[in-house]
Amino acid sequence: MSTTERPRILVVGGGYVGLYAARRILKKMRYGEATVTVVDPRSYMTYQPFLPEAAAGSISPRHVVVPLRRVLPKAEVLTGRVSTIDQDRKVAVIQPLVGETYELPFDYLVVALGAVSRTFPIPGLAENGIGMKGIEEAIGLRNHVLEQLDKADSTTDEEIRRKALTFVFVGGGFAGAETIGEVEDMARDAAKYYPNVKREDMRFVLVDAADKILPEVGPKLGKWGLEHLQKRGIEVYLETSMNSCIDGHVVLKNGLEVDSNTIVWTAGVKPNPALARFGLPLGPRGHVDTAPTLQVQGSDYIWAAGDNAQVPDLAVGEGAWCPPNAQHALRQAKVLGDNVVSGMRGFPQKEYKHANKGAVAGLGLHKGVAMIVFGKMKIKLKGRLAWYMHRGYHGMAMPTFNRKIRVVADWTLGMFLKREVVSLGAIENPREEFYEAASPVSAAAVAKPSVPAEKAKAS
Repeated sequence: MSTTERPRILVVGGGYVGLYAARRILKKMRYGEATVTVVDPRSYMTYQPFLPEAAAGSISPRHVVVPLRRVLPKAEVLTGRVSTIDQDRKVAVIQPLVGETYELPFDYLVVALGAVSRTFPIPGLAENGIGMKGIEEAIGLRNHVLEQLDKADSTTDEEIRRKALTFVFVGGGFAGAETIGEVEDMARDAAKYYPNVKREDMRFVLVDAADKILPEVGPKLGKWGLEHLQKRGIEVYLETSMNSCIDGHVVLKNGLEVDSNTIVWTAGVKPNPALARFGLPLGPRGHVDTAPTLQVQGSDYIWAAGDNAQVPDLAVGEGAWCPPNAQHALRQAKVLGDNVVSGMRGFPQKEYKHANKGAVAGLGLHKGVAMIVFGKMKIKLKGRLAWYMHRGYHGMAMPTFNRKIRVVADWTLGMFLKREVVSLGAIENPREEFYEAASPVSAAAVAKPSVPAEKAKAS
């Protein structure tokens, strides 16, 4: 880490808002005007709308992430966490991945911690659940699902087969509906290569506490999405929730009980809990309370945006807040970046205002729903055309030209080549095989096999 006497702009979080805000600030600043420091526990930003496609193998996992140091070469990128902030002294306490904590002074602060999975104290969830907030989870889910097909194809135990081929998804919003749609599509394709596994042997279950799925696209398209998933053999249980999932035994509030090795949790998000240690004004749900200028209420040197911020939605009216999606995050980040530079120079702040442009969702290859807003007119699409809109919008929104080209290349190859259905679950424990080979205990066991107890007594 370099030291400098120049003003420091500290960006806490390297996600969508953090990355784009830092790029905007660096673009607008004069040379040497300030130091931009980005702190995040990961050295890359994840484009979360592509996680379902990464889980299904439609996009390479490495193409869904953007390396911070490559995209922000003129910024300091620190891999670690901001544990606390002292606003009176304007000092942040940094916890690096290794080593002791240290203090980092700053002059201007951008809070872009994003959100984490919203969970409840459900027995067994922490031990058995799989989230979908990071690329690691998407890769893990893909490998896990394919491993379940391997298990089912290789055993004659009906109970093991049934548990391996039952997949439970909790949450019917964008993340849940898109993930179950993509994963079911992948499992259907993969089953063609397993002689003892058919799609009819699999059981996909989608659970949501609300009375509908995909609320972001409206009731009509949400109903179509529900019927579409049901036609594909996916069981959907609305107005219910999961009571427990101890040892994979799923018990729903409506009385249904199933055994499953795969429990995917996508039941919403909440602001990063670390915000509670920053001494910032928070809203009723834990979001940072901001003005329309994205300045934190009561401060002229702290800004916040994205999933961790409660930003007034001026396009809707009084009392409305911007929803936590990529559409707002991208635009908020640009306004935030401009306002940080303006605030540093003593210029007026600009208010954030953006009218909703609609929503798109993919439900597997060639399947999707989309609601596009043009002024007061709403265009509703479903099926293949909506799927094209989904890919087109997110392909354009993907950060950096480099990643756009790689994603489009993945899609293009997918048009001509069959989907890969190989599981690489061993990458989660890459040293296991070597450890077994190099372990003295293993070597001794191979050199001198153990003697059965009966033979030992006889001798």
